[in-house]
Amino acid sequence: MFVHRFRRFSRTMRSALATTLLVLLMPAQAFDLQAHRGGRGLLPENTLAAFEHALRLGVDTLELDIAITADGIPVISHDPALHPALTRDAQGRWLKESGPLIRSLTLAQLQAYDVGRMDPSSEYARGFAQQQPRDGQRIPTLAALFDLVRERGADKVRFDIETKIFPDRPHATLEPSEFLDILLPVIQQAGMTERVMIQSFDWRSLRLVQQRAPAIETVYLTMEYARANNVRDPLWTAGMLWRDHASTAHMVKASAGTTWAPNFNHIDAAKVKAAQQLGLKVIPWTVNEPADMDRLIGWGVDGLITDYPDRLRAAMQRAGLPLPAPATGPK
Repeated sequence: MFVHRFRRFSRTMRSALATTLLVLLMPAQAFDLQAHRGGRGLLPENTLAAFEHALRLGVDTLELDIAITADGIPVISHDPALHPALTRDAQGRWLKESGPLIRSLTLAQLQAYDVGRMDPSSEYARGFAQQQPRDGQRIPTLAALFDLVRERGADKVRFDIETKIFPDRPHATLEPSEFLDILLPVIQQAGMTERVMIQSFDWRSLRLVQQRAPAIETVYLTMEYARANNVRDPLWTAGMLWRDHASTAHMVKASAGTTWAPNFNHIDAAKVKAAQQLGLKVIPWTVNEPADMDRLIGWGVDGLITDYPDRLRAAMQRAGLPLPAPATGPK
């Protein structure tokens, strides 16, 4: 009788039920909801407005990117240079092309630019039609984000910090050792060592983190597309050769990594399970569609990085996973 009734469910209902059953059978563990660039599908990326919105929505981790200014200040920016689709000058004009490198600007010079909305004529903006502008937002410092999280009483929220270092473009940023000479003290002085993960496609910086700050979790980002593949290029893997290892997960394990963050459309359930059997956490990026979220949660991933933390909260709720508490305001 039960089998007969089950077959009458719609495909969507059967998929949702199967996902829930898989989650219930998984060992108890914390699922990590990461707001990519603060949740750029909702508010301007890597801004304090986006991070505050994510805190109020309820996330486990704020994912962000770091660049270093000319006067040695870690600031939150995905790109090493000012992005024309995101940046207006002091007169309110959109940049016509890629702006100056952040490493060439002091913090005071950087603060002259507004990053509170996207250029509506840009292809970039068309990819995030739901994003709500917040005019007047500036590229924030990492210290300012730490202050915001403390002010909001979000004592359990973590930070997944990407070092934006490009071994194929060494002029664009500081080299890894100098970059970390500046970044790590800011994390340590803020008392955030235990709440920070450092991630990178450039595995040289991760090796240095393991040596200099072993209490900080290292997250190995991988991109395995036909035209862009960092694990097949020893320039990005600190000299490691993919052919010497059984899989990408084995490379991460051999590098003493604790977490593997692959591009989500290059993995399957078997790869997730195999990586976890090696003792790795698997947190794919950047997962924005509900159907993909449901599928990956069903595979038992340890978390997801998304531009839409609201959608991921809904997917977690469908799967019966506990939701991170919103940060409702100051202590």
